[in-house]
Amino acid sequence: MEKSKKTLVMPISSLVLGIISIFMITIYYISLPCGILAIIFGAKSKKKTGSKFSASGLILGIIGLSLCVFIYGFFISGIVLSSL
Repeated sequence: MEKSKKTLVMPISSLVLGIISIFMITIYYISLPCGILAIIFGAKSKKKTGSKFSASGLILGIIGLSLCVFIYGFFISGIVLSSL
């Protein structure tokens, strides 16, 4: 019983960090680290356990990180282009 609880810690943390990464998309200093950590934890735990939580955490981390980069990339490019 004790071993099964330890094996689910990383996949669940990956899932939670991926969800936080998506919901906190407007706050980049929370969204970026959460997305990166969700991807790292999801990839490591998917290799170890192959859990569905780790796969969904990995996907949510990729989505959150790409949305953050996409939104802030357009925001920064808009600032740069408006100053020309």
